Amino acid sequence: MRKLQLTELNRKSKEEFHSSSKWPVRIILDNIRSAHNVGSIFRTSDAFMIEKIFLCGITASPPNKEILKAALGATESVEWEHLSSSREAVELCKKENYQIICIEQTSESVALNNYQPNGPLALIFGNEVNGVDETLFDLVDIAVEIPQFGTKHSFNVSVCAGIVLYDVFEKMKFSALE
Repeated sequence: MRKLQLTELNRKSKEEFHSSSKWPVRIILDNIRSAHNVGSIFRTSDAFMIEKIFLCGITASPPNKEILKAALGATESVEWEHLSSSREAVELCKKENYQIICIEQTSESVALNNYQPNGPLALIFGNEVNGVDETLFDLVDIAVEIPQFGTKHSFNVSVCAGIVLYDVFEKMKFSALE
């Protein structure tokens, strides 16, 4: 066994990425405080070739130095838009027939392992302290949570995004986008 060199990974160029089909998933970041978390989510979104990230409310946007450091160039490949509110992003996605999935612990949440994605998705990830803004719940199609078994009540938002994207990616059978 040997570690592969970067040239052996067959990754897309920025131009190839932009002209390639994207996974029909949008991410809505609802008032994320940490620019580092935002950058990490950009990088994960690039890996899964998601369609777009909406940076909402107080969520930092590029060219923030912390975002750029964590994203490692993904802010140039993944399409993004900053909106003043998450509600605006959710309403936009709803108009375009995206299923709105709130990643949150609620009285009606479905465990991620029991959730079956269906069609284009808009995934809402919330603030590191307060979670997803409850005023968005009237627009949400379903709330999904990651089962947890330890003493902590939540995952870091960028870790949460990685877990959810991988699980949904596997369930939707997008093994290779071209």
